[in-house]
Amino acid sequence: MPEQPDIDHILREIYATLSPRFGEGKVADYIPQLARVDTRQFGMAVLTLDGATHLVGDAETAFSIQSISKVLMLTLALGKHGESIWNRVGREPSGSAFNSIVQLEAEHGIPRNPFINAGAIVMTDLLLAGHTPREAIGEMIRFVRSLADDEGIVIDQAVAKSEQATGDRNRALAYFMHAYGAIRHPVDHVLGVYFHHCAVAMTCRQLARTGLFLANDGRDPVGGGSVVSRSRARRINAMMLTCGHYDQSGDFAYRVGLPGKSGVGGGILAIAPGHAAIAVWSPGLNAQGNSLLGSVALEMLAQRTGWSVFG
Repeated sequence: MPEQPDIDHILREIYATLSPRFGEGKVADYIPQLARVDTRQFGMAVLTLDGATHLVGDAETAFSIQSISKVLMLTLALGKHGESIWNRVGREPSGSAFNSIVQLEAEHGIPRNPFINAGAIVMTDLLLAGHTPREAIGEMIRFVRSLADDEGIVIDQAVAKSEQATGDRNRALAYFMHAYGAIRHPVDHVLGVYFHHCAVAMTCRQLARTGLFLANDGRDPVGGGSVVSRSRARRINAMMLTCGHYDQSGDFAYRVGLPGKSGVGGGILAIAPGHAAIAVWSPGLNAQGNSLLGSVALEMLAQRTGWSVFG
């Protein structure tokens, strides 16, 4: 058996190395509530399959998970509709910004993948089937609490309202897809649910716990229950690896080599299959809308642990 890495030592090393750079990057100031977040915060959590929890920095400070919620939307939509969801959304990297409308017109209202905004709006439309908006939001928060084994997780209503007030780009995407028949519920209902999903607030520890089933072939290694099948966990991880960082997904795969999903709140959830789930939070973003220091931290972690899926 190869020697297990000393996770606590590695996290302390990453924190010490990056601390002079805390505050780098730019917050998502187009969402007023996120514009107020202090960029000098940095937290990281690693939860291994044996149930051990390793934390550093601001790992117990809650933040808005934003697009990381798209992994959970995809998981729920697959559970509800199965493989038929791929008739409504593609599985290819976009190569465009996360809120781009350009490809939608060329491809007749079918989003490239479920992790760009247009694709996640379609996933939300699928989750609304047979539900009121309130029920769909409730289903999501129950799912998150169950995965994290934490009833304290809530939706940040101030962030949800802030997104609702400034979400014209997402409205444009949704109405455009509605015109093609790709959105089947009232646009206001779909976007109301979508904004609330993105406004879930979690700590790094809670977020890593939520993703642990994806590191363990779809089973919760702590609670012991099955969340999804092994093949479905593998496919969700594949989507995270190829599409989880918008038009920087290839670079993230090259540098880090782990399935990951970012959010403009500055969080990243990464999966080391067979080893651990990792969450990192640093609010300052790079030009592509991904956490600048979070990406660097995950690259350092992958190098020091040898957890890259590419060996």
